[in-house]
Amino acid sequence: MSRPTTIKEALSRWSTENEGKDPTLAKDVQLQFQWPPVEKMDGTLSTLVECEKLSLSSNMIDKVIGLSGMKNLRVLSLARNYIKSLNGIESVGETLEELWVSYNLIDKLKGVESLKRLKVLYIGNNSIREWGEFNKLQAVSTLEDLLFAGNPLVESIDEAAYVREVQKRLPTLRKLDGENMLTEED
Repeated sequence: MSRPTTIKEALSRWSTENEGKDPTLAKDVQLQFQWPPVEKMDGTLSTLVECEKLSLSSNMIDKVIGLSGMKNLRVLSLARNYIKSLNGIESVGETLEELWVSYNLIDKLKGVESLKRLKVLYIGNNSIREWGEFNKLQAVSTLEDLLFAGNPLVESIDEAAYVREVQKRLPTLRKLDGENMLTEED
């Protein structure tokens, strides 16, 4: 089997595919579907100081690291990897507005409370089993759109009860699993 692609190699490939553009000046950097896949995020990502949207989806990443220099990051896509927790996300907590981490192995939401501007969280098809973990989302007062379907917690309860529980726990949520939430004002 070939050795994994490094972030440095993926950025070099991105530059070649984008007519020699410097990735450190780019606002949108797409590194998904690398072959061989990226297995590790690293400090090379911190050179992407202008980046507002970063995609590393469909790789083999298991930890969130290396984001500390990304002071403009608003959208981060890490879907379809092997990520087990959100530890490491705190370094972009002041800017991140959208986090796409569906189809991973996440079972704990520690770190989500640091995301002060998060509006969109796609975390469906992970391993979250307990309302205690779900309740950590209450610390994210800006959250408007949540995709949570496919987690064991959802699968263990009927749909109407699930929606009621989410409304009770996250009353300002506007969209759940792609459906508009009914509020008193509607």
